[in-house]
Amino acid sequence: MSLIYQKQIKVTEEYIDQNNHVNNVQYVSWMEEIAGEHWDFVKERTPYPEDIWMLLDHHIQYKKQVYLGEIITIKTYPKPPEGIKQPRKVEFYCNDKLVVDSDTLWVLIDIKTQRIKRLESDWLDKLNF
Repeated sequence: MSLIYQKQIKVTEEYIDQNNHVNNVQYVSWMEEIAGEHWDFVKERTPYPEDIWMLLDHHIQYKKQVYLGEIITIKTYPKPPEGIKQPRKVEFYCNDKLVVDSDTLWVLIDIKTQRIKRLESDWLDKLNF
């Protein structure tokens, strides 16, 4: 079983800042986007298909700049839950080199009550791919 989800993005003009490389804020947007896509891909196989995730905290380390026309591969996967918090790793690669490394913390929100939902400690183990 692999919980890794990935996609590629070609860097276009809209992602470039005044320094002629990908804007750092763009990486945050992509982090949220890929986490949402990954959830949409797996949620029907979980006990929580109607619930939503809320970003609680993120740490980003920028290692190398990426420029117009380059291809970025984004990889993400959940790590084991920590109580009510769900850690998620997001990595950005360009030319097979790690260019941005991110650790995020999410909480699951019960769509009906709008309250944080406690995850089963082994919920990730139950996903079958």
